[in-house]
Parts: sequence; structure tokens; C-alpha cells
Amino acid sequence: MLHVIRRGLCAGVVAVGLGFCAWASAESDGLPPMELHKVGQDVYYVQGQSGAASSANAGFISNAGAVATGAGLVVFDTLGTPALGAKMRKLIEEASGEKVKMVVVSHYHADHFYGIQAFAGPGVEIIAHPESVVVFKSDNTTRRLEERRQDLFPWVNDDTHLILAPRQAKITPTQNETFQLGRYHFTLIDALGAHAPDEMMMRVEELGVVFAGDLFFTGRLPFVGDADPKVWLAALDRMSEKPPKIAIPGHGAASYEPDKDLGLTHRYLSYLAAQMAEAVANLQSFDEAYASIDWSEYKDLPAFSLANRINALGAYLNAQRDLLKKQ
Repeated sequence: MLHVIRRGLCAGVVAVGLGFCAWASAESDGLPPMELHKVGQDVYYVQGQSGAASSANAGFISNAGAVATGAGLVVFDTLGTPALGAKMRKLIEEASGEKVKMVVVSHYHADHFYGIQAFAGPGVEIIAHPESVVVFKSDNTTRRLEERRQDLFPWVNDDTHLILAPRQAKITPTQNETFQLGRYHFTLIDALGAHAPDEMMMRVEELGVVFAGDLFFTGRLPFVGDADPKVWLAALDRMSEKPPKIAIPGHGAASYEPDKDLGLTHRYLSYLAAQMAEAVANLQSFDEAYASIDWSEYKDLPAFSLANRINALGAYLNAQRDLLKKQ
């Protein structure tokens, strides 16, 4: 069951016993409105806006969530600026009555981890993928911070500092890490570098909830870019080793029919890989191949016009590399 409740309705909500009230207004702090969605009894998430990160939206374009365990909150991602992270932290701590105990970073892309600054401190353990060290120390991470200080000012500024997780998850492409906090067991799953080299997912075992990061989207096409669709498919298989009841993506709404949404993503990526492999084998140019493929099953889905051609080009280039490896 999903509740989205605004502070202005708080008195009425309490009166009829619908649960919690969590709403942060744009007027109070200059940030975009942030609604706290409650999934079942103990899972919360906030959903970012669509579009690119900017000063106008304060970088609020991604999702982040938390699980109340009875022994503290396990947070998954921290949003795109320290101010957003602080706002989210306040909402989840007020709604759950618990304090943050642990933060899991899905991957070190700016829109998912810049809020760590609002969570770091005594008593809070921060965990990331083993590859996060390399990504964090890369020139790209340094450049992106300078860009964000320009594009997202004042929400990202000279006082914004990035934080590397002190602990790396004990995961590999074939091994998960499971830990317990309070009443729940959590499993960290390697995403195989499909979207980012340091990405991982988190499953809440007793609840069947998966925080899927940027590998999965509800009712729309994924943005695969130059990633290998075959690796992406393998990562989705890792995600669904235990079929989730609910999947919370890194962007967009939660999925209450993850089998259906995973099936759509799986069919699309399989079709993409197969069609581009055939085109490369037949020595077609990308433009020729793209124009000749029947996209009718997918053309009316959200994000098709934005993502499909880019995804197809990435699949074409990966098919070329695969062919060269065989020669």
C-alpha cells in the first residue's frame, strides 16, 4: 500500500488514522517540493523530478529510499545535493521515528550521492561497491563537481565536499553480501558494471523489495547508452534471482508489477542486441540498420524518442566489438 501525504492535511490524516504525514514545501527552504512515499509498513522513498539537473530543480532528479528496521534506518542513496539529502533525512527520520544507521550508495553518479554530506557522521556506516574507490578518485568525478558548482549553484558550492564510503561491500559478480539490522536482512547485489562500474542493488529479504538503482525503470525504456545490452540483461537476472514483489528504481515511480516491467525491459534489450548483432553480421551501416528495424512494440513507450536511437547505437558498437573479438 502506498501513502503520499502532505503536511497541510496532517491533522485530518491523524484523525482518520491513515498513518504518517510527510511533506516538505518549496516555500520553506527554496528547494523543490519533496513527497515521502510509504511502501507497506517500513519502506520509504522520495521520487525525483524528470529532466536534467539544474539550479531550478536543485538537482532533484533521482530517487532515494530508506527502510525502518527497529534498530535504525538503512538508507539507499542520498540524492543530488547536500540540501536535498538533509531534507530527505529529516522526512524519513520524522516519519519513521528512527535515526539513520546505515547508508548504501548505489553508484557514484552525482545525482545519487552528493547528499552523503548530510548523512555522514558518528554512528552512521556508509557502504559502496568495491569499484567506488576507483570511480571516486577519477578525473571525471573531479570535473563533474566543478560542473555542478556552476550548474547547480547555490545548491552545490565551495562548501560541498564529496565523501567516499569508508566500507566497500563484500560483493563480486558472483557473490552477494547479506547483513542484518533489526528485523530485516539486506542483500547487496553487484550490478556487473552494466550502467556504472560501481553500481549495486539492495534487496530487503523479508519484504521482497528491491532498490534497483539505474538498471530498471517502471513502464518505460531504460537509458542504456553505450553499455552492453547483454551485460545489462545479466544484471537484471541477478536482480530477479529472487523475484521482487516491489522494485524501486533510481528514477521514476516504484513498480508494483516488477515481473511485468522486468519482462518489458528484458524483451527490449534482447531485441536490441539481436537486431544490432544481425546488422553488423550483414555489414549494414548503423543508419541503414536503424531504419530497417521494426520498433513498433516499443515506439509508444515513454522515453522511446529520447533513448532508443542512443541505445541502438550503443548496441551496434558493442556488436562490432564482439565480432572483432571472434576474428
